[in-house]
Amino acid sequence: MRCKRIEPDYRSSANTTKIMGSFGMQEMVVIFIIILLLFGAKKLPELARGIGKSMGEFKKAREDFEHEITRSETETRVKEVPGKEPRES
Repeated sequence: MRCKRIEPDYRSSANTTKIMGSFGMQEMVVIFIIILLLFGAKKLPELARGIGKSMGEFKKAREDFEHEITRSETETRVKEVPGKEPRES
């Protein structure tokens, strides 16, 4: 009888890093310097303002979508009340 060698499964380990993991302070500084070099100091406030507006619009659209989904779900539940049959006129 041969013993089967068990290899450790490193994929399920908690020590593995993700491709887009959290950024540390050093990475954020490097990214900020690259953006500063690309756009210049005068364009950064405009760029940040544009990003803020687009994020606000995205958040509003997401909330509207979620509201629409919950509203249609509620309407569907109200229409399908068990034990009630529509009255004939």
